Amino acid sequence: MMPEQQTPVPSPCISLCEMAPDTGLCRGCLRTIDEIIGWSSASDSAKRAVWAEIRRREQQLDFK
Repeated sequence: MMPEQQTPVPSPCISLCEMAPDTGLCRGCLRTIDEIIGWSSASDSAKRAVWAEIRRREQQLDFK
């Protein structure tokens, strides 16, 4: 089961916490700083929306 389909929705954090200045995203979890800060108080539906953004970002990034 994909993480975003679980209840409760797990954090995408993989303990590689470094913000990329060129994208404004964490290099480990692909979240913005605002998404990271708000995670603990977000509802499951809000967390699923963040996961959807992460999946979209994964498709746009070039991992060469």
